[in-house]
Amino acid sequence: EVQLVESGGGLVQAGGSLRLSCTASGVTFDASAIGWFRQAPGKEREGISCISSRDGSTYYADSVKGRFTISSDNAKNTVYLEMNSLKPDDTAVYYCAARPTQSGLGFVWRYPKRYGYWGQGTQVTVSS
Repeated sequence: EVQLVESGGGLVQAGGSLRLSCTASGVTFDASAIGWFRQAPGKEREGISCISSRDGSTYYADSVKGRFTISSDNAKNTVYLEMNSLKPDDTAVYYCAARPTQSGLGFVWRYPKRYGYWGQGTQVTVSS
């Protein structure tokens, strides 16, 4: 059984930082790509970052580039999302998702339908 468990969400003031974790089980981690998505109330789920655990390739949405950093610890089957300079607009439920990695990942990583497994989500709230 595949399980993805997110942790690290919470309440933070604007300009602050949080680190989210996503620990995967039941997948071949080093053949997987792990994506981070977020969904704010009334908005569509947005792909914000992805990492290929096979070769370490990383991808970011323009909205978080330069502020968020994704990394992977393959020994722990865990992907991290370091979030700095947080803004109130970053407030959302954050989800991690897994899919097999592939060539051309850069063309598909941001689309939720391309992922087969999802975590339960963790709330991030940024106060102004």
